[in-house]
Amino acid sequence: MAEALDPAIPGAVDTLANFVLREACDRNLKLAAAESCTGGLLASLLTDMPGRSHAFERGFVTYTNEAKQEMLGVSAQILETDGAVSEACARAMAEGALAHSRADVAVAITGFAEGGPGQPAGLVHFACARTNRPTLHRELRYGDVGRAAVRVQALETALGLLRDQLVGSATAAA
Repeated sequence: MAEALDPAIPGAVDTLANFVLREACDRNLKLAAAESCTGGLLASLLTDMPGRSHAFERGFVTYTNEAKQEMLGVSAQILETDGAVSEACARAMAEGALAHSRADVAVAITGFAEGGPGQPAGLVHFACARTNRPTLHRELRYGDVGRAAVRVQALETALGLLRDQLVGSATAAA
C-alpha cells in the first residue's frame, strides 16, 4: 500500500518553493533536480507554482544505481565505493544534472526514507551545483519518522540549498 503525503506540503515548504522560483526568474536562471528517495516530488512541487514554474528546466528521477549512471553519469566506482547514499553520489548527481541539462543550478537528493540492514532510516545526502561555483553538500539524519516525513523534510532542505546557491548565502558551506 502506498503511503500518501499526509499532511500535505507544509506552508513553509510552499513559501520556500515560491521564493526559489521567484529568485530564479528574477536572475534568469534555470533549475534542475536529480531525485532518488523523493521520487520526483521536488520536480512536481516546482512545476506546480503558477507564473514561475518556467524556471524549472527538468528533473531526473534516478531511483536505481543504473539510472544514476545512465541519466546523470554517476560513476560505477562512486556507487561501489561510497554507495548511492553518500556525499560523493549526491555531488555527482547534482553535477551530472547540470551537465545533462540546460539548467544553471541543480539540486540532488539521495537517501533512505526507511531503514534496513546498513541503511539508517532518514539518512539523506543533498548536493546543489551551480555553474562556476562550488557544489554545496548537506547530510541530514531525520531518523525513523516514516517515508512521508523524510520526503517532505528533504524537500525543505533541497529548497534551502537552491536558495543558498541562488542568493549566495553566507551560511552556505561547500
